[in-house]
Amino acid sequence: MPEGDTVYRTATALREGLVGKTVTRCDVRVPRYAAVDLRGDVVDEVLTRGKHLFIRIGAASIHSHLKMDGSWKVNPVSRPSRAGHRIRIILEAGEGADAVQAAGIDLGVLEVLERAHDVDAVAHLGPDLLGVDWEPRIAAANLAADPDRALSEALLDQRVMAGVGNVYANEICFVFGHLPTTPVGEIKDPLRVVQRSRDMLWLNRDRWNRTTTGDTRPGRDVWVYGRAGKPCRRCGTPISRDDSGDRISYWCPNCQR
Repeated sequence: MPEGDTVYRTATALREGLVGKTVTRCDVRVPRYAAVDLRGDVVDEVLTRGKHLFIRIGAASIHSHLKMDGSWKVNPVSRPSRAGHRIRIILEAGEGADAVQAAGIDLGVLEVLERAHDVDAVAHLGPDLLGVDWEPRIAAANLAADPDRALSEALLDQRVMAGVGNVYANEICFVFGHLPTTPVGEIKDPLRVVQRSRDMLWLNRDRWNRTTTGDTRPGRDVWVYGRAGKPCRRCGTPISRDDSGDRISYWCPNCQR
């Protein structure tokens, strides 16, 4: 599931493959932007802001959001993506053996913006957990702003802090011993919560085998997420699951109160 760390790694792959190269193919498969042609322009930089990604090319900026199922795949032009109709944009850049293809697949958001104003699209976001603008005290104040709000809901609100998705929201609730429905007002140290959130994403930013337990072995990488009915790693109580809301919640009935 794409979260802040996934987007960070995706940006790294795009940066390594595209930056500094001249665009040789630009195929945007969104009707509104179908006529956009960036051939001949150089890819200058790839930026992230929470779960949002920007590829800056000349005077344009390609803004994307992976949502639930999106991804970017970077391959040599000689081995292009085979995702077919799921591809929403193809960028090819470079020449000869260095030529690469970046394919945006199942992207939840895809738009071409004016580079000079592209960050306006993410001006509403809170501090970026993996960004240079990370401000823990601002994030903590945002988290505590509505004391009646459920902890999991607040963690998922990108206006509080940008980057936490449902996996991390469930894992953070477990680590602090709170139910996902616990009112934020009952959290004794919001600053510690946001700092731990940042630590979790930061430690996973460069690896695809995400872990919140510290153990990267298959089946041992998370505390509660996706483990309904399995024994809690701390106390052995079966993990509970609730899918009645917009997001699925997992928790240990004994360790989280």
